[in-house]
Amino acid sequence: MYYLGLKFLLLTGCLLGYGTAAAQRDPYEAERRQMVRTQLQARDIHHRATLRAMGTVPRHLYVPAAQQRFAYQDRPLPIGYGQTISQPYIVGYMTQIIRPEARHNVLEIGTGSGYQAAVLAEIVDQVHTIEIVPELGQTARRVLGQHYDNVRVKTGDGYYGWEEAGPFDAIVVTAAAEYIPPPLVEQLKDGGKMIIPVGSPFQVQLLMLVEKKGSDITTRTLMPVRFVPFTRASQDQ
Repeated sequence: MYYLGLKFLLLTGCLLGYGTAAAQRDPYEAERRQMVRTQLQARDIHHRATLRAMGTVPRHLYVPAAQQRFAYQDRPLPIGYGQTISQPYIVGYMTQIIRPEARHNVLEIGTGSGYQAAVLAEIVDQVHTIEIVPELGQTARRVLGQHYDNVRVKTGDGYYGWEEAGPFDAIVVTAAAEYIPPPLVEQLKDGGKMIIPVGSPFQVQLLMLVEKKGSDITTRTLMPVRFVPFTRASQDQ
């Protein structure tokens, strides 16, 4: 479930005085720590589980090899097929806002490289993630499967969610929809939260928090953002 092997090596190295050797096994550790400090904590990301997860997950493994040297910079990166991995701050913000807990079952729409799912998997009990691009879904399934046993990846249209795996304590949508998909709202548990960018493709959208309390659904606008569009299996739906 967690990066136990990496943590064990680092701990053993410190105890035996082999810190330098351990650092060589994870050459991006210093950059990852700096990312957490300067891009997250300095910008009011304070949720401890989120900070711990983002300080643990090797972000460079979730980007193409040609982009790895940029993995911890404060910007999104292309991952192929017209998709991107969000900048670290946005990942941290969206994770913090849903207040994930160890017992939670979370749905992600838009697996992409698998990085957001990995961050969630460090915190919650179960992560279900849907990717519409088959090639990205296959790669994410392989990479995530090497490190986690609590993540399920499905290729398909995220508009309809994953009913048989729900209901969900939280839903994280990483692509901009023109409106909030009703099936996703239905699959939220009572008291559940959904974070979703809403707006027209390739323009500034609004990041919105949806909360479900009984039969009441409330929405709150959080900030302007820019995400890739929410792709459907058939664009005329």
